[in-house]
Amino acid sequence: MRLHQLVVDAARRAPDAPAVVAPDGHFTYGRLDTLAGRYAAALRGRGIPPGERAVVWTGKSGHAVAVLQGALRSGIVYVPVTAANPPARVARIAADCGAALIVVDPELAHRRDALEKETTAPVVTSADLLQEAAEDAGHPLHENGPNDPAYILYTSGSTGDPKGVCLSHRNALAFVDWAVERLHVTAADRLSNHAPLNFDLSVFDLYAAFRAGASVHLIPSELAYAPAELVRYLRQRDITVWYSVPSALTLMMREGGLLAGPPPPALRACVFAGEPFPIGQVKELRGAWPGVRLLNWYGPTETNVCTSYEVTGADLRRTGSLPIGTAASGATVVLDPPGDEGEIVVSGPTVMLGYWGREPQTGPYRTGDIGRRDPDGNLLYVGRVDHMVKIRGHRIELGEIEAALSAHPAVADVAVVVVGEGLAARLHAVVVPSRRATVTLVDLKRQCAELLPTYMIVDALHTVDALTLTPNGKKNRAALTAAIERSEL
Repeated sequence: MRLHQLVVDAARRAPDAPAVVAPDGHFTYGRLDTLAGRYAAALRGRGIPPGERAVVWTGKSGHAVAVLQGALRSGIVYVPVTAANPPARVARIAADCGAALIVVDPELAHRRDALEKETTAPVVTSADLLQEAAEDAGHPLHENGPNDPAYILYTSGSTGDPKGVCLSHRNALAFVDWAVERLHVTAADRLSNHAPLNFDLSVFDLYAAFRAGASVHLIPSELAYAPAELVRYLRQRDITVWYSVPSALTLMMREGGLLAGPPPPALRACVFAGEPFPIGQVKELRGAWPGVRLLNWYGPTETNVCTSYEVTGADLRRTGSLPIGTAASGATVVLDPPGDEGEIVVSGPTVMLGYWGREPQTGPYRTGDIGRRDPDGNLLYVGRVDHMVKIRGHRIELGEIEAALSAHPAVADVAVVVVGEGLAARLHAVVVPSRRATVTLVDLKRQCAELLPTYMIVDALHTVDALTLTPNGKKNRAALTAAIERSEL
């Protein structure tokens, strides 16, 4: 089975059934199948051979989904990049993966010139592609092997450059098949898509829907953290399965009236992942929605979901953190060193092929997360081994932000830390200015906006004469964070 076969099969079964509901319209399975075929024909017509990469710089749209499907049908590895990324970062990603083509959402066409100045890869809008292939010529689907790469998801890199997590058809389907069975997804379901298309949460939203012949509802990016609008969307669209980072649910609970009145009548499952969900809010949600299944999923992009925990009434008495549960998606999950606490290490069918351009992944994947087993055998998330953090579900390597800020002529040295938790988490830059230079927060925000996506723009600036260092000469982020919290910087 290949990922692109899911839409083909669903279209054959029920061509008039809703597939994608998006800001640019409603797409039945028949229409999505036809559009995917036309995009595949256009890509083949450009002479792009199977195995090449196509960057898709896009917001949320049904046509974007069809482009991704068209790439798969022609054997091209798709690389989704959200519209929040500036042209410079899109170009860096295209260069890193050796993209044969960059497909731009028509709504981003006004930034095409800026992108073309940054890249040597051909740039085309999806509307242009559609005009190049008035119809699908009936070319057979590319015969991928299960371990062939399907897509690359770029995450924040520790060296200042994004790194591409390369996933195969087998990687994705092992998770999707498990998730569909775990949640009993059927053609009657209406799945939300809150995450951007380059975020691994979207793999469930899209492909679980396609596997079951259900519909997926793409939430416009401008609503992503608009709490009242999200609550209205959930209720008005009769969403049956919701999946998002806990920050979104927290915002909906606090400011959107999510728990005011009865539970959304159609909702039967609410899944969250990407960051810890404070136990107090989990208990509030469990108490208010006794008939809705609540599931906490865990796993880095490199493994997708590898553990799962379902919240029960017993968790209303819990005082500690919510477990991340037990192994999922056919994975084997162990702690290293063996015992009650150690680094979470994952092996199994969802473990990535590797980082693009680097040595293939062999053997188990070390997540860099510390886990602890509770008396019931469930894993608890303890923290990170390194300095990677999550802000509202987005995985961020602080080194990438530091690298971007260090390129500013007024910055001699910089450390970036996170202060606060959940929705209150903020990125603070501690800067040593260059000699006789001044630096402002506006300068740093502008620098970030030119090089990084919006969720990686710093929120606060502190200037110092020198950074606090650890005994081995590394930036002492813990000491800097503590000083900021004590208002000493």
